[in-house]
Amino acid sequence: MARTVIPFGPQHPVLPEPIHLSLVLEDERVVEALPTLGYVHRGLELLAAKRDCTQMIQIVERVCGICSMLHAMCYCQGLEQMLGLEAPRRARLLRVVWSELHRLHSHLLWLGLFADSMGFEALFMQLWKIRERVMDVNEATTGNRVIVSVNVIGGVRADLDQGQINWIRETLVDVEAGIKNLQATIMHDPTVGRRTRGIGVLGREAAYELGAAGPTLRGSGWAQDMRQLKYAAFDELDFEPVVETAGDCWARGSVRFRESLQSMDLVRQALGKLEGQGVGGELTVKAKAKPEGEVLTRVEQPRGECLYYLKGNGTLFLERVRIRTPTFANIPALTAMLPGLDFADVPVVVLSIDPCISCTER
Repeated sequence: MARTVIPFGPQHPVLPEPIHLSLVLEDERVVEALPTLGYVHRGLELLAAKRDCTQMIQIVERVCGICSMLHAMCYCQGLEQMLGLEAPRRARLLRVVWSELHRLHSHLLWLGLFADSMGFEALFMQLWKIRERVMDVNEATTGNRVIVSVNVIGGVRADLDQGQINWIRETLVDVEAGIKNLQATIMHDPTVGRRTRGIGVLGREAAYELGAAGPTLRGSGWAQDMRQLKYAAFDELDFEPVVETAGDCWARGSVRFRESLQSMDLVRQALGKLEGQGVGGELTVKAKAKPEGEVLTRVEQPRGECLYYLKGNGTLFLERVRIRTPTFANIPALTAMLPGLDFADVPVVVLSIDPCISCTER
């Protein structure tokens, strides 16, 4: 049987990110998938030697715009650990609010793109319409829609007053109603089921052995979520990881759909704790030393575990910044899922890991 090598990406109508795969086909069947990384590499980690540790906050936010809040929070938490600081309780609660709003809008963005990968344009537009309400909250509370720039070393730079808290709650009621109104279509439509159930199966043991992360891992039955480490203010909130066991595209989509609802619940819990503190309060603790030593810190981004390794030498310039992002962890799992599939299923399976090549290729 003749074999054909097809380049999939980096430019493709279904891809939100320039992932590049070389697919080896026998007729219409994929027999091998080989990834090529580096297409949009920007050398952001090297800038740590040229920008001081405070300026680097703006750099790491631009590793990926969609999860910029969590990149900055992970970086700042690492420096706080190195400097022996603890952000004020109010700042930690506010970090939860904005990080979960980022998770919510990222999952809504992905659900829309996932629908688009199946040719479901109406569902795509409806989900992005709902997402706009979340972006409105980001803009009204931080001044920016995507890269919100609220994290500083020792806390946050912005606060929420009671009027904003009430408005966020009201907005989340509308967002939740909109998402639930689409639930039957997203989760139970027969066409969606045919394109996702039993497609791109990643078994429980394979997910672990290949180092999968985030919804890709939890969709295969593992209850692992970095929020269980209780960073920020998650130690004060009721939280359990969302898990599915089928390991297919439907399971990974179900995890993200359910996490969208869970993120709204976590935002509400954090807002309730903020109200208990009363309006105002300390937002930052000033750093009194220059970072020295080594630290490893982790957060749960919308796509999974994000890990930062930081090394300071007693100056304002960090000696090393090393980032491992969830898409990098999920690419081995993706290349294991594709062999044996029909070529027409490739876009759906690729989208099912929610690839972020901007994160992967710093």
